[in-house]
Amino acid sequence: MRDYDELIAFLGEWGPFQRLIFFLLSASIIPNGFNGMSAVFLAGTPEHQCRVPASANLSDEWLNASIPVEEREGLQVPSRCRRYRLEALVNFSALNLQPGRDVNLSQVEQEKCLDGWEYSRDPYLSTIVTEWDLVCDDDWKTPLTTSLFFVGVLLGSFISGQLSDRYGRKTILFATMGVQTGFSFLQIFSTSWEMFTVLFLIVGMGQISNYVVAFILGTEILGKSVRIIFSTLGVCIFFAIGYMLLPLFAYFIRDWRMLLLALTVPGVCCIPLWWIIPESPRWLISQGRFQEAERIIRKAAKMNGIPAPETLGEMQDLNAKQDHAILLDLFRTQNIAAITVMSLLLWMFTSIGYFGLSLNTSNLHGNAYLNCFLSAVIEVPAYVIAWLLLRTLPRRYSISGTLFFGGGVILFIQLVPSDLHLLSVILAMLGKFGVTAAFSMLYVYTAELYPTIVRNMAVGATSMSSRVGSIIAPYFVYLGAYDRFLPYILMGSLTVLIGILTLFLPESYGNPLPETFQEMLRVKGFRRRKLTTKIDLSKKNELNDKNLITQL
Repeated sequence: MRDYDELIAFLGEWGPFQRLIFFLLSASIIPNGFNGMSAVFLAGTPEHQCRVPASANLSDEWLNASIPVEEREGLQVPSRCRRYRLEALVNFSALNLQPGRDVNLSQVEQEKCLDGWEYSRDPYLSTIVTEWDLVCDDDWKTPLTTSLFFVGVLLGSFISGQLSDRYGRKTILFATMGVQTGFSFLQIFSTSWEMFTVLFLIVGMGQISNYVVAFILGTEILGKSVRIIFSTLGVCIFFAIGYMLLPLFAYFIRDWRMLLLALTVPGVCCIPLWWIIPESPRWLISQGRFQEAERIIRKAAKMNGIPAPETLGEMQDLNAKQDHAILLDLFRTQNIAAITVMSLLLWMFTSIGYFGLSLNTSNLHGNAYLNCFLSAVIEVPAYVIAWLLLRTLPRRYSISGTLFFGGGVILFIQLVPSDLHLLSVILAMLGKFGVTAAFSMLYVYTAELYPTIVRNMAVGATSMSSRVGSIIAPYFVYLGAYDRFLPYILMGSLTVLIGILTLFLPESYGNPLPETFQEMLRVKGFRRRKLTTKIDLSKKNELNDKNLITQL
């Protein structure tokens, strides 16, 4: 497929056909933005306390005193998971005793919320937490819900590439759109947390598969110069637009079932794109379907107002088989293994920071909807800055610098006085800015480090590592229930640590892409060791024979 770009060079780089494909494929990414972060509002946990049944017939004084007080973030607030033993309160109320005056509340026995919970209806009217009481002893189910969504993302990452290679980019793109939209719609009718979670996992599989296949289709149809902009700005910014739409939908629709229904509408609107977006001519050629590929190329030429040549050359010559590599090739030498291990950690820790900060917006002070919107908006300048850094500065310093900035700002949050809530939110957004900028540069950097034969495999393996990070991230947010600053300390420390580790990776900026393992750049501090081959051994033996003859 090396000469495919030469074959379609007559089309130009940015005609009406390319512009249409660029914007339609980018627009198809919008539902991924709000589906990926929808758990922020679907699984939001409002303030709650134990329910005291009306049948207990408590006096107003004992009803108000039925919930013990505990300290949380330096404030005395009602307990979320305990109440005074109801039987004792009923007896005290019947005897007309007064709480605090006749009865020392500290000596009254406590019990769990045996009659359920009462939930605040601000800011959410209902969520899956209030629907199925995912609090107190069952609060572990909330982060697990989000983690299982990202397990679906991990599984979808495994199968999307293989399915699109076998059945075509366009077919799998729209099939995964259908999975994402259809199973999101089915979630509305969930009758239990288990049913909702299983469907959410399948939505995750469709979400990432749609994203990956749209990315592949765009890079294969568009020319070289537009391809870079599409992969760094087009896809990312339209993902951020979808992310921005999420808090807007959630602000006006505060019931989780109706919110899910609203989030399925954009997916349905993508159906007409089936008749507009073509199959990848590259994929058709690889499958030997040359006439279909030629029809698409000629249609593109007509749309661009460019006369197509009478013959498009021998497409069969482009259908050349390439060598295959195995996963172990990413560890075949000490240098390659070191690059691979550091890259896996870089992707995982950066993913933890990105998704941890994104999912934690509902726990920040202030309006949850505004905080989520700001978290989405800050991604746009982050992507633009990342694109400019990739064009002008070395990769290692760009990624390490943004990680240092993001991690350092996150660590600084714990030093902010408790009454300066606005400053904490600003620092959280600046931290998200740094981590997002670094995250968006990883695809390009990783692709530049590895030789052609394992480049796709390396990007795929490191991307898998980032999925593992996204699965872990909800539990970093969960730790905030025990200490408000603990998630920031952990995420900030890991981000700064991986920023330091990045400095030991090779610098790829300004260097040609390696074609062989011998051309790979070296990790800082590693001596260059030449790979031994059969040819090298034969030359060495021949030299030894000559030395032996000389001595004789």
